[in-house]
Amino acid sequence: MANHKSAKKRAIQNKIKNSINAQYLSKVRTALNSFDEALKSKKNEEIQKSLSAVNSIMAKALKRGIFKKEHLSRKLSSLSNQIKKN
Repeated sequence: MANHKSAKKRAIQNKIKNSINAQYLSKVRTALNSFDEALKSKKNEEIQKSLSAVNSIMAKALKRGIFKKEHLSRKLSSLSNQIKKN
């Protein structure tokens, strides 16, 4: 347990940031799962909408510092390659 006032404050801030980051990661996972379902359904309009949603959510997570820029670009490239293969 933290003894100093600043250490206690930092512990509280870390808990809050951890829960917010977990929410963003959950949103990303949910969006990726919906993208996979759209790929399986093979409906182009649905696939494009879900890819756009994934891009948007991951860009917001990038802005918050949850992902790195390289990870985002690599993931989006991978997803677009999956679309081309189907």
